[in-house]
Amino acid sequence: MIGIFDSGIGGLSVWREIARQLPGENTLYLADQAHVPYGYRSMDEIRQFCISIVDFLLEQGAGIIVVACNAASAAALHYLRGLYPDVPFVGMEPAVKPAAGSTKTGIVGVIATQTTFQGQLFAGLIAQYGNSVKVMTSIGHGLVETVEAGKLDTPETDILLKKCVSPLISAGADQLVLGCTHYPFLIPAIKKLTGPGVSIIDPAPAVALQVARVMKQRDLLNRCDRKGGHVFFTSGRAEAFWECIQRLVPCKSDMPEACAVCWSNGRLCRL
Repeated sequence: MIGIFDSGIGGLSVWREIARQLPGENTLYLADQAHVPYGYRSMDEIRQFCISIVDFLLEQGAGIIVVACNAASAAALHYLRGLYPDVPFVGMEPAVKPAAGSTKTGIVGVIATQTTFQGQLFAGLIAQYGNSVKVMTSIGHGLVETVEAGKLDTPETDILLKKCVSPLISAGADQLVLGCTHYPFLIPAIKKLTGPGVSIIDPAPAVALQVARVMKQRDLLNRCDRKGGHVFFTSGRAEAFWECIQRLVPCKSDMPEACAVCWSNGRLCRL
């Protein structure tokens, strides 16, 4: 099974792409909504959350772990790989490379959380791909909380996005990199600000491709010709989480095994 986790519901943007590209695979998704957002927490605190989550997903039978959270990847991805040397991990990183290769203005904008910009992963990306272009960054204050609350298209959301995105567009950025897995759910609202001349880069398709590559290398792909089953977990309120799943990535009739599960203090409560 593919274990996927995020601080909240943002990683569902990655989950839906994995489920689309790998329809025969079983997935486990965990939203650590008791501790969302991760973006303002310390690296050490995030690492401790990640250890508990990875242990839980491995206990449930996960054979590969997708850290579908930019802040968690920035804080803990290298740490987790050292702690669990036999477990394959796929993490998130802002898509600076494709943005740098596609820009015509020479200016790339990246929106993410504070922790993502502070991590070594982002610094390495800038050092590797930012020499020939100008990379401008902007912290998406309040955007994670907005998505968690289901406010995807409200006047308040538009105000937050304008503060975050408009300075990048005004400076000439023609590539906008989404450096948080919550942000793809705001793409319709972001497009109203950017207009047609700006490309918005969602890393989820590339992450799903990497998951497929790693699973093939490790001989982890299912060989059965059937649809995969999908189980969802949260450290928050199961009922509210299930409503989020139905709103953001509705379970279709071809996924009959989908269900919601609450994970809290080591206890499982199936809905």
